[in-house]
Amino acid sequence: MIRRFGVPLLAAAALALGLPAAHLGAAGGVIEGTVKTAGGSPAANAVVFVEKAPGPPAAAGTATMDQRNMTFVPHVVPVLVGTTVKFLNDDAVQHNVFSPDYEKYNLGTWPQGQTKDHVFAKCAKPPCAYVQLCRIHPEMEGYIVVLDNPYFAKTDAQGHYEIDNVPPGAYTLGLWAEKGKAAPTPVKVDGTRPATVDFSVGR
Repeated sequence: MIRRFGVPLLAAAALALGLPAAHLGAAGGVIEGTVKTAGGSPAANAVVFVEKAPGPPAAAGTATMDQRNMTFVPHVVPVLVGTTVKFLNDDAVQHNVFSPDYEKYNLGTWPQGQTKDHVFAKCAKPPCAYVQLCRIHPEMEGYIVVLDNPYFAKTDAQGHYEIDNVPPGAYTLGLWAEKGKAAPTPVKVDGTRPATVDFSVGR
């Protein structure tokens, strides 16, 4: 598990690696918990997010999604609206990246070692999930999940998530998962102890 401590360089590094992002400004509270499937198994790669947050929009940065061993890595990358995602081909074959979602795009085809960029500039109703596909290798699939505030996190292999530095207040916590849904859940953050919210993902 990666904890984030109010350091801008850590925020930039997390985005560059395609890791879960979190607000790294003034100290606040923590929201944490687990996400499980209906059968009780950990749900990795789910994105838990605060639906509406106070304050001005957070600055977007960059993130990376690799194409490695014929897969998109990471499989899910959550980003702020306005983020530039760099798609790297790390395989010794040509790859393509396109998405049929929202404004739709096709970045073309390129060889090993090269990147193509796409700016996720808008999201009318977060979360906006863009499936990433390759026309050359139809078995490949990944997701970019676009959100409008920095209070979000992606679950790890054990289904755990942690959102740091959330300003005290009452919120609604939402969840995106590749397969399944969960009802939004209210949560109160007071800054003195972690608020715990667990989700069960159903059909």
